[in-house]
Amino acid sequence: MAVLFKMSVALGFFVGLMVLSLASSAKFDELFQPGWAMDHFIYEGDLLRLKLDNYSGAGFASKSKYLFGEVTMQIKLVEGDSAGTVTAYYMSSDGPNHNEFDFEFLGNTTGEPYLVQTNVYVNGVGNREQRMSLWYDPTKDFHSYSIRWNERQVLFLVDETPIRVHTNMEHKGIPFPKDQAMGVYSSIWNADDWATQGGLVKTDWSHAPFVASYKGFKIDACECPVSVAADENAKKCSSSGQKRFWWDEPTMSELSLHQSHQLLWVRANHLVYDYCSDTARFPVMPVECEHHRHSDGA
Repeated sequence: MAVLFKMSVALGFFVGLMVLSLASSAKFDELFQPGWAMDHFIYEGDLLRLKLDNYSGAGFASKSKYLFGEVTMQIKLVEGDSAGTVTAYYMSSDGPNHNEFDFEFLGNTTGEPYLVQTNVYVNGVGNREQRMSLWYDPTKDFHSYSIRWNERQVLFLVDETPIRVHTNMEHKGIPFPKDQAMGVYSSIWNADDWATQGGLVKTDWSHAPFVASYKGFKIDACECPVSVAADENAKKCSSSGQKRFWWDEPTMSELSLHQSHQLLWVRANHLVYDYCSDTARFPVMPVECEHHRHSDGA
């Protein structure tokens, strides 16, 4: 009887581990659904591949919306000549006054490096582009791309290395994206009017289909039902009393010293464009840039 009891406990523990494992590493269809061009989706076990050809691209969206937390995907970008293509991975709320956090991977001709463009929209206003090269070839293997978001900052990470931080500066009268639940999206599409060398290099369709691959879908964030009002979601997703969320912990309110050093290194070695330095577009420096200049070494 004791042996049977121990066996049942052990089995229960094993099943529990399986449940924990499933919770921490979700399959695509547990969190997401195709958004368009389902015939351009290729499923290979835990891998998802999206293809772009001269008929269509493809895209998917999360089944839920979220307010604060972290979203991660492992992506392997289009190999070979990817000029003119964009693989986008982003979070966005709905409507003309939406908030949005973008990763856009800009393809290039064979042998030229991929560029990653990030952008932040607040209340429908973007124009906060930064472009960076990467310190590895993103077409040869999978790498993790994360967006970590709380009431204090939005953090863009590549393999846990911060490449951009957007800080809450409401005390300076600058709006911050903290009151709209956001969906998670990804797509591959043709953007040869601007994506590669400002649109000078066009997509070579003889190399189609262009394929981006995905795995390792993780969302550790506060899920917000569509039926709940925005102010109620804000209360639901913020720590109060005995209710504590990891994204509200003091260590999440700003970069650690190590992260600050990582960000300085990335910006010194891989930043190729920063809207804050573009005096042609912005003769008067955007207000948030002055703060970010001191906080991340711009």
